Amino acid sequence: MPLTHTIGSITVTALVDGAGPFFQPREEAFPDATPDQWREADHRDPDTVTPDGRWWLPFRCFALRTGDGSVTLVDAGIGPADSLAAGWAPVPGRLPAELAAAGIDPADVRTVVLTHLHSDHVGWAVVDTPYFRNADYLLQRAELAALDRFHPELPARLLGPLRAAGQLRLVDGDTDLTPGVRVLSTPGHTPGHQSVLVDSADERLLVTGDLLVHTVQLVDPELAYAHEEDPAGARGSRTALLRELARHGRAVLATPHLGAPFTEVPAPR
Repeated sequence: MPLTHTIGSITVTALVDGAGPFFQPREEAFPDATPDQWREADHRDPDTVTPDGRWWLPFRCFALRTGDGSVTLVDAGIGPADSLAAGWAPVPGRLPAELAAAGIDPADVRTVVLTHLHSDHVGWAVVDTPYFRNADYLLQRAELAALDRFHPELPARLLGPLRAAGQLRLVDGDTDLTPGVRVLSTPGHTPGHQSVLVDSADERLLVTGDLLVHTVQLVDPELAYAHEEDPAGARGSRTALLRELARHGRAVLATPHLGAPFTEVPAPR
């Protein structure tokens, strides 16, 4: 069964679409990380390093549900065998089976938040037609404006079908979704990157997207990732949000790519 975390009345379910080695050495992906930082990251998160020192990368989506109500899905994974991520990710993904194991019918998904348009986050969004036929697909307008940064087939394979079905919803900045659930603008990894905050009386949970992609960025949130479009902007989004979460009591990160899906926010440095 997929792992869950309950915050207030909302159950957050981690859905693993796949896992596999990253396509380049992790030292190239984080060129400024020191040996001590790698040792600390591996101690905290041993599941993301292979015996020969490669980066082992999970690919997760997260489902948010209050009781038996409708579902908000954050990201859409790596997708089927012919997805846009097929050139580098371990397709086919298994999101449909993960949804079934969690008791979620795709027809119950009413909102899909795409944190950004990298191919490992949009794979099941459209499979010829929108896979979640009753859902609005939320995207920051700034992300759409930066289409030249992404896969060249993205307009035809993803955005065209969503527009044709009337299911693409553009937002500008922070946006309330449902009680206790808010989209936050967290640019830097991509121009219109967004994360999702779940807020209850005594706890917060942040579905990060690629605000951070490896535990080494919890060891030192200042560390840049080589595939960030705007490293300074990504650093600013990451450090500011982690600092704010740590100041407000208990907080949990729900991450696509760390070894464990749910990680407590570390105390401020």
